[in-house]
Amino acid sequence: MIDYRIKPVEGFTQKIGELVSMLQHTRAVTLEEIKGLSQKELDFLTDESANSIGTLLLHIASIEFVHQVISFEGRDLNEEELQEWKAPLELGPSARDSICNLSIGHYLDKLSQVRGRTISLLKNTGDQWLQEENEWGNGIPYNNYYLWFHVMEDEINHRGQIRAIKRQLSRQ
Repeated sequence: MIDYRIKPVEGFTQKIGELVSMLQHTRAVTLEEIKGLSQKELDFLTDESANSIGTLLLHIASIEFVHQVISFEGRDLNEEELQEWKAPLELGPSARDSICNLSIGHYLDKLSQVRGRTISLLKNTGDQWLQEENEWGNGIPYNNYYLWFHVMEDEINHRGQIRAIKRQLSRQ
């Protein structure tokens, strides 16, 4: 059952617990949206330049993974990580060609693995960690709170795309 309250999660500091609550809610709604989709539905393309639901799900996982690396390790992806995550991160033709013929279980496992690591890493932080700042390569500052807001924002955005694809599927 989806909880419609933002409240601290036990085992975390106040704000980190609230962040975990928001991450959990965002994911619960996404999982409800994709429940029971077939491989054919996961691979469906609305046109030749579109992304499939499966591709969007791996993109959601990839964005979270990248933000783990940036916020917890203070670095960019290494070559091995880039090899695994580049197609779902960038979306487009490479993702369309390489992300298909996978079961719902595959996508659920990836989402779960990445989220499990996020929760584990967040347990070792405190509220002050959210305000820690860094700079992008172009000199623009950001803080960890923004990075994790963006993880949710990105998932919610792509969930909207998933809903639009499902509407088109229902017309097939």
